[in-house]
Amino acid sequence: MHKISEGVRSTHGQDGAIVLDVQQGQMFNLNLVGSRILELLEAGTPEAVIADEISRQFEVSRDTANQDMQEFIDALKERGLVKETK
Repeated sequence: MHKISEGVRSTHGQDGAIVLDVQQGQMFNLNLVGSRILELLEAGTPEAVIADEISRQFEVSRDTANQDMQEFIDALKERGLVKETK
């Protein structure tokens, strides 16, 4: 499970999201899929449920949704935007 890092702020719209890392002074643009994954992470949704939701909402296979979600979360971790919780 992952948690959004402190100092990360986001705003979600119809075209995706903008994420601001206040501590590092960086801004990121997310597409609709990334925005939805981030919203679900912010809500504390388990990753298995996130993959199911992405699969359903964007009409892709569960395996594709899961793989894309994992790659996205890894990219967020690399940038310090999310942390793994225990």
